[in-house]
Amino acid sequence: MTVGADRWDRDWMNLNPHSSYLKIDSSCLTWEGERFCGKEEIVKKLTSLPFTKIAHSITAQDHQPTPDNCIVSMVIGQLKADEDLIMGFHQSFLLRNINDSWVCTNDMFRLAIHNFG
Repeated sequence: MTVGADRWDRDWMNLNPHSSYLKIDSSCLTWEGERFCGKEEIVKKLTSLPFTKIAHSITAQDHQPTPDNCIVSMVIGQLKADEDLIMGFHQSFLLRNINDSWVCTNDMFRLAIHNFG
């Protein structure tokens, strides 16, 4: 999974709705509690993020096969965007094999920020 993070760090600004390795039209992304459905909406959100550089460090990852031949994954790590402080993050996603290619059909991302009320 580190390969995916490295690819994201390098290529995120060049994402486009025609990138078949990323999502499909029925994919869903939940980013910090906000839901985006469909490849175009997801790419629009990801390319509108307010940073120009990002680096990830994955500290833990767990993966499980599902009964319908998918893979569910949970990743915990740290990221650094531009000159911001390093922040923790959690990401869970579902990979589905479609026509001998793995695509992300469901993705949930949150920064590990604690809001004490």
